[in-house]
Amino acid sequence: MTTYYLSVKDLSRARGPDKELSFEGLDPVSLASAIADAMRGDGLFQRWRAKQPEPDEVDPSLGVVDEAAAAEGELSTNRTDVRLTTSLPMRIVKHRLNLLIGSSWQLRDTR
Repeated sequence: MTTYYLSVKDLSRARGPDKELSFEGLDPVSLASAIADAMRGDGLFQRWRAKQPEPDEVDPSLGVVDEAAAAEGELSTNRTDVRLTTSLPMRIVKHRLNLLIGSSWQLRDTR
């Protein structure tokens, strides 16, 4: 398992490029919950896949899940911090974070 330490500078602007797939919450707990759900299940992946021009040609390895993934969010002085623990590789984590919150996140550390 890897723990990813993420930060989001402005949670009110943390939105993905597609409104139908994007995070809609306003607080760190909601963000952590959305991230954990995106890692634990394939719902976000399936919705994204269905929107692709050739859904059957999407690499199925992008749909891998980690049922044990966990995330915690908290408000810091000038940002929202999220600690995500998962067995998923960074390429999957990055893809799902980008769907949920676009480029508004930053990887601060991994362990």
